[in-house]
Amino acid sequence: MLISWNTTNQCNMYCDHCYRDAGAKIEEELSTEEGKALIDEIVKAGFKIMIFSGGEPLMRPDIFELVSYARDKGLRPVFGTNGTKITPEVARKMKEAGALAVGISLDSCDPEKHDKLRRYKGAWEEAVQGMKNCREAGLPFQVHTTVMDWNQHEIEDLTDLAVELGAMAHHIFFLVPTGRAVNIEEESLRAEQYEDLLHRILRKQQQVDIELKPTCAPQFMRIAHQMGMKMRFGRGCLAGTSYCIISPKGDVQPCAYLNIPIGNVREVPFSKLWKESPVFQELRTMKYKGGCGTCGFKKICGGCRARAYFYHDGDYMAEEPWCLYHGRKGY
Repeated sequence: MLISWNTTNQCNMYCDHCYRDAGAKIEEELSTEEGKALIDEIVKAGFKIMIFSGGEPLMRPDIFELVSYARDKGLRPVFGTNGTKITPEVARKMKEAGALAVGISLDSCDPEKHDKLRRYKGAWEEAVQGMKNCREAGLPFQVHTTVMDWNQHEIEDLTDLAVELGAMAHHIFFLVPTGRAVNIEEESLRAEQYEDLLHRILRKQQQVDIELKPTCAPQFMRIAHQMGMKMRFGRGCLAGTSYCIISPKGDVQPCAYLNIPIGNVREVPFSKLWKESPVFQELRTMKYKGGCGTCGFKKICGGCRARAYFYHDGDYMAEEPWCLYHGRKGY
């Protein structure tokens, strides 16, 4: 089970696709003690891996204290970061605090394209240097790429770059229109492009030793099965079933892109929200509508619930709109 905490809304970038609309710090962010109480509740709920993200988590002054606390409580802490703040000293501190891995964003092989998306000059160079600093500190890292129509042709080259830099994995995030990304919805891939790129990613997986993981494109599980590939992942979409996310001010929602507040950890203990939320309980039924409901692959795919929510007027149980396989029996 995997959980992500957006530890702060503060960020040194203003990325076009940011689901959190990050930038300035907000006054209602959870305090250090509230963060520790949240970690206790996360352990109580049975989660194992905790992602410390943002905004930019390395801009939160107590981040290493919180990571150390999570480690001491038995969680496996990891970071999600833009990488620009990872100096050699910060990389050492991250490892000493107990971080087991770091996910660093890199969206193009072309520095200018990456910098433009993130509205930050020098972002590409600083991210790559951050990766090198992690490598020198002995801290495993992986490359995170958000794929859109303008960079989809670069994915295999980005995988090669990740291998060259010493990454342990390359995770490819398929754009979901939420937060600031609603303004660039037209840049997201459509069904045929999704299918083609997922096949390309899985073929590339057969050529490289590092892990390739499509995210927010759960039909990769169906395609892997059709290609006869064994994957270590049990399911595509994890929203509300074995994953959720917590905002800087304590709001809980099923995933980063499914912006439905379940409740706030200041008002209701997280473990109770996780167990009793009607939204989580409905997601766990897998009683999907349309093609997702009749698809034989629904148990290993699930369709993207966030994309269903956006394109079907708030119905998160509707069918995934960008899938070519709707309604077939599967296997």
